Amino acid sequence: MIWDPQPYSWPQGYKSAACFTVDVDATAPYRWQHRDQTPNTLAALEHRRFGMRRGLARMVAMLQRVGMRGTFFVPACVAQDNPDLLTGLLERGQEIALHGYFHELVNDISDTEFTDALEQSIDLFIAQTGQKPVGFRSPAWEMTPHMLSELARLDLWDSSLMGEDVPYEIANVPEIPVRWDNDDAIFFKFLGAGDKTPRPDFEVARQWQDEAQALFDENALFMLTVHDWISGRANRVKMLENLLTSFVSRPDVWVASCGEIAAHHKAQKTMLRVSADLAQPIGHKGLE
Repeated sequence: MIWDPQPYSWPQGYKSAACFTVDVDATAPYRWQHRDQTPNTLAALEHRRFGMRRGLARMVAMLQRVGMRGTFFVPACVAQDNPDLLTGLLERGQEIALHGYFHELVNDISDTEFTDALEQSIDLFIAQTGQKPVGFRSPAWEMTPHMLSELARLDLWDSSLMGEDVPYEIANVPEIPVRWDNDDAIFFKFLGAGDKTPRPDFEVARQWQDEAQALFDENALFMLTVHDWISGRANRVKMLENLLTSFVSRPDVWVASCGEIAAHHKAQKTMLRVSADLAQPIGHKGLE
């Protein structure tokens, strides 16, 4: 228990931070769910295809208007199906990171299968972009000790867990925390009978605005997560533009990508370690 936590140290005098992320799931979760069968229906599949056809480009254009760099977590199979996706995001100033190969769920795969999927995803990103990805987000936001050890081995930061409202470290992996109630899926995801009725856009926007302000007041990080096929609809993009514009206009809020925040956290940790080393007394042998 820490009764009096110290304010997190953000760079360049900023008092807090905001981060916008997109899980570019597209059809990957649907395909993983039905990997052992071939459904003969199209509604859910077509709903998800909207992201690659229209929604993602609409969100990227919005970010360019706002002047904000987002982080796009892409399953390797989605990048494989859309070979101009990763390079197109980079060319438009956005950040890309890993999100599984087939959006495989942790409870469905073994440790060995996770490692194979992670390494194959990295290889595909390198083949398509010429650069190694440095970040990861687990499908469905679940992690295991093995997964963390593999991220540490491959020098990847993570954005899948919820143990803080500022960057922290777990098992030697920098963690950029997420939250379910700052994710569009729990409010807007609707694929037919049995799903909850979507919440009104304006109501969710107000909730996110209030949550962001509360976190900014406490020198913390507001992390927002949306999906290409859910929040790429016209009115939701307009709602997001208004919200993100309010962040960008604030001189005390660092609007950054996950990778930028992870790099700052690692640099800060290094500085603290060096400072601690310098504070140690220097031992010496007496004169003989």
